[in-house]
Amino acid sequence: MDAWLRLDLPIAVIEPEPVTVDQLKQAHNPDYVDQILACEIKNGFGNKLPEVAATLLYTTGAMLAAAREAIRNGKVAVAPCSGFHHAKYASAFGYCTFNGLVVTAMILKVSGLANKVGILDFDMHYGDGTDNLIEQHQLKWIEHYTAGREYEATHQTQEFLLSVSEKITKMQDCDIILYQAGADPHIKDPLGGFLTTEQLRIRDKIVFETANALGIPIAWNLAGGYQVADDGSIPEVLTIHSNTMLECIRVYVCKYKQVHQ
Repeated sequence: MDAWLRLDLPIAVIEPEPVTVDQLKQAHNPDYVDQILACEIKNGFGNKLPEVAATLLYTTGAMLAAAREAIRNGKVAVAPCSGFHHAKYASAFGYCTFNGLVVTAMILKVSGLANKVGILDFDMHYGDGTDNLIEQHQLKWIEHYTAGREYEATHQTQEFLLSVSEKITKMQDCDIILYQAGADPHIKDPLGGFLTTEQLRIRDKIVFETANALGIPIAWNLAGGYQVADDGSIPEVLTIHSNTMLECIRVYVCKYKQVHQ
């Protein structure tokens, strides 16, 4: 957020409301939810820190708030958070504790804001938790695509980029797309990767242009990104996330198209 604000981008920052414990329990095992929030079992970071538990209602709350806003404005919103797609019905893994994607989709469905939801997961890794929850609850109204199940090598770069528009077009009957704009597919990411910085920007360009052309609201989040400099800073990850935001603005804020190019 600080990086985006320093760029003086035309964005509105809205503080999200946290989800409720009951809303988490719509998707996850109730005992699991209680034990995580009480710091009795390890979270997705492999610890029981109350500082982590305190964030969990807000990260999913941010995803839900972005989805509601995207549906309201008919275009786009962003949840500047991550840590969702490995969380299963009753287990945490890979920095993911609660699956904010599925929780958000289920709340949208119950509240009547969406009949069908697309989850477009362009993190480097397979969204196994999302698939687990879809199977657990038989959520046939969720259209889920996770690139981590198919793409991992540099020789697949062009195939992947050429497929992006098609993946979104298959979701054209969805009322909203929840998009994981992962930074970890970067070729230098320690847990990635096969795309350059510019190719990741092209990925996001295609996502936003296609969703906008089809008139599908899109709510996106940050997803993975693990490049850390020697001084502990994360300049490469910030660049990738800022490029995603710049492409989002270029597509959805017409008068800003020639800025920061």
